[in-house]
Amino acid sequence: MSSRGPDPGPDGEDPGGTVRTTGPAPLVVLGVLGLVGGWSLRVVSLRTGRAEPDVGWLSLVLLVVATLLLGGTALLTRRVVRRDRGALPHHTAVNRLVLGKACALVGALLLGGYAGYAVAQLGVGDPAATTRLWRSGLGVLGALGVTVTALLLEHACRVPGRRR
Repeated sequence: MSSRGPDPGPDGEDPGGTVRTTGPAPLVVLGVLGLVGGWSLRVVSLRTGRAEPDVGWLSLVLLVVATLLLGGTALLTRRVVRRDRGALPHHTAVNRLVLGKACALVGALLLGGYAGYAVAQLGVGDPAATTRLWRSGLGVLGALGVTVTALLLEHACRVPGRRR
C-alpha cells in the first residue's frame, strides 16, 4: 500500500469509500440544534441590549431559488438515470449526491433555526415581532423546500435495481 491512499482496483479506478444517502438522524440533530440556536437568538439580543435581527427578503428569495435549482437538478438526474443507466458519469452522480446531502443538512439546520426564531416571537406584542414571526414562517417553508428537494436529488442518484 502506498502512502497516497488505497491502491487502485483492477480496472484502474480508485475504490474509495461509499457515500450514502442522508438518514433521518443527522437531519433531526441539526434541526434541533437550529431550533435552539434560532430561539436563543432573541434571548441573546435582549440580554446584550442589541436590536433583534430581522429576517430579510433576500434570504427568503434565495431559499426559493435554491429549492427550484435543486428540484430541477433532481428531475433531470432522475430522467437520465432512469432512461439510460450509463448516461450519467459516475463522478457526476457522486457530485450530485454530495450536493444533495450537503443541502439537506444545511436545509435542516435552517429549518430549525427559522422555526426557533418564530417560536421566540410568539407572544411578543410588538408589530415588528409579528413581521419577524411571519417572515420566519416563510423561512421555515423555504428551508423545508430546500431539505425536501435535496433529499429528492439524493434519491434521484440511485440506479434502479442496485442497492446502495
